[in-house]
Amino acid sequence: MKEKVVLAFSGGLDTSFCVKYLSIEKNFEVYTAVANTGGFSQEDLKVIEDKALRLGAVKHVSLDITQEYYEKSIKYMVFGNVLRNGTYPISVSSERIFQAMAIIEYAKSIGAKYVAHGSTGAGNDQVRFDLTFQILAPEIKIITPTRDMVLTREYEIDYLKKHGYQADFTKMEYSINKGLWGTSIGGKETLHSEQTLPESAYPSQITKEGSEVLCIDFHKGEISGVNGTAYTDKVKAIQKVEEIASAYGIGRDMHIGDTIIGIKGRVGFEAAAPILIIQAHKMLEKHTLTKWQQYWKDQIGTWYGMFLHEAQYLEPVMRDMEAFLSSSQGNVCGRVSIRLRPYSFSLIGVDSPYDLMKTDFGEYGEVNKAWDANDMKGFTKILGNQMKIYYNVQDRVNKK
Repeated sequence: MKEKVVLAFSGGLDTSFCVKYLSIEKNFEVYTAVANTGGFSQEDLKVIEDKALRLGAVKHVSLDITQEYYEKSIKYMVFGNVLRNGTYPISVSSERIFQAMAIIEYAKSIGAKYVAHGSTGAGNDQVRFDLTFQILAPEIKIITPTRDMVLTREYEIDYLKKHGYQADFTKMEYSINKGLWGTSIGGKETLHSEQTLPESAYPSQITKEGSEVLCIDFHKGEISGVNGTAYTDKVKAIQKVEEIASAYGIGRDMHIGDTIIGIKGRVGFEAAAPILIIQAHKMLEKHTLTKWQQYWKDQIGTWYGMFLHEAQYLEPVMRDMEAFLSSSQGNVCGRVSIRLRPYSFSLIGVDSPYDLMKTDFGEYGEVNKAWDANDMKGFTKILGNQMKIYYNVQDRVNKK
């Protein structure tokens, strides 16, 4: 009997090649699985399934992990205002771990001895898949044809054509990964530091002109409403923000960062909902959290994002950081207004019952109510003691 291998299948060029190669050259019984993190419609999933079966897969399954992805990852990335290098909302980075966990569980459920993925040897995804597979199922062997054979896109296309697979290969010029928390676009211009992606490379095109105001509601740090409509399903709320804002071309950028394997990596992305939700959430926190809550949240959020990006989701310290981030969100409630326009947005303001500006102590730059002039004179005098002592000693030493 042929041995079973489960292939993490997206329908792109690399995984399409893997189906053919594993079934023809290695004589495996290939089972394909796509783990949907919110980037595929039912029509998309049907196209992917048809493609897998046409390529020679014995069976194909779609694993919907969107809600799990939100509850176990996106929620905490919002709490931590996570933007890698201040730019990238860690879209693909965070998805891959959950996709890998779903794929390996499926492989175990059908008794597969092998699991495969189409990652190259020059990217982060190989580490994310391999590490997750090794931790959760060390008994299952990992196969990676694209990485092991050091293949070019041209070689893979020629191989597929040679074995009778017909497709529009021009659509495979870019590697596009779409999920609930954004879409990444890699290839061609992203490989050259002096170039940027053309308008046509972005899956979402600009269809709106002028401007409009978008209102996002938060309850304990989580998105709870969009333009006055309440959402108990956070996934649907995120999708609604994306629907409204992507039509303005908001959330497009190029991310340049340090990869897990030590080289610089560059990728284009569009993430209207993540960028707007994070920036709105951050502004609301400025009004509702204390100075030191914000300071330590910034530290934890940075570390959380870095660990998530570098395939450390299963490290126990991540649960500790999630507990801290959750604890900080009790008062992060209210509405944030944002003005949208083509390619840009601006934060207008917040309305929150926990707004620390709404106080009986005073109005900044206008009037003080909880102290008088003498209090301030004494406060300033004591506040300056440490610096006064320092400069006093410096003067004494310099005069000798």
